[in-house]
Amino acid sequence: KQWYQRRVRGCKEEDCCVGIDEAGRGPVLGPMVYGIAYCPVSKIPDIESLGVADSKQLKESDRDEILEKIHENSDYVGYCVTVLSPNYLSTSMLGRENYNLNAISHDTAISLLKKIIARGVKVKDVYIDTVGPAEKYQAKLAALFPTLNITVASKADDKYPICGASSICAKVCRDRCMSEWVFPEKGYDITESGCGYPSDPKTKKWLVDNIDKVFGFPQFVRFSWSTAEKIIDKHCVQVTWDDAEEDEENIPKINSFFKRVKKQTEIPRHRFYHEQGLSSLTEI
Repeated sequence: KQWYQRRVRGCKEEDCCVGIDEAGRGPVLGPMVYGIAYCPVSKIPDIESLGVADSKQLKESDRDEILEKIHENSDYVGYCVTVLSPNYLSTSMLGRENYNLNAISHDTAISLLKKIIARGVKVKDVYIDTVGPAEKYQAKLAALFPTLNITVASKADDKYPICGASSICAKVCRDRCMSEWVFPEKGYDITESGCGYPSDPKTKKWLVDNIDKVFGFPQFVRFSWSTAEKIIDKHCVQVTWDDAEEDEENIPKINSFFKRVKKQTEIPRHRFYHEQGLSSLTEI
């Protein structure tokens, strides 16, 4: 994870509204980025004047320009972003405990909200683009932040200006992560990787062309995605584990290693009786 932020002093005195959104949830390549933007409630008209909207509806140049305007107006609007690397996403999702993408998304949004509150932002209203059922997500957040007015909605980045601002911050950050990605592995290039979504033929071709038959994909790839898993199964060396060949029917059960001992119902007599050949009489 990586963390960037901008501070806004005015947000510590006035009631503020907050927007939270992500970029890069679906791609098989690159990180997922969560963004949070905040400003005083009284400054919502100023946020609208910046031209904020759902980042997916804007050209890259427009997004860059709006983010620059956000920087120029840092006296009343601030933002933070969290970058979740492809490797972090995949190792989390494939761990022993079930930690799916929805849970990761919820936890990241909650963490961002807690961070700005801890830094003194006077949060009043929160608008979040939903992940999963909006009602359940909103109830979860309301239980964690009972004093806040929380709205979880589909297409929140298109409905609420401050949420649109968070969408732009997250999207610009992800785009820069993609364009400036430095491979820890040698010999890889992303210029022909396409848009990064599994449905893109260029992305699929890049995955096939850049897989190692033994070690799999570089860390730029979310190897837990089904698209990547299928390519691994088809193009990588198959590994057979020894215990996978054993017949489960012939494997002894754990309780077979323990001997059942009958419970004694009589108290054993003292050895004196045995040495003297004495026994109890039932009749005289």
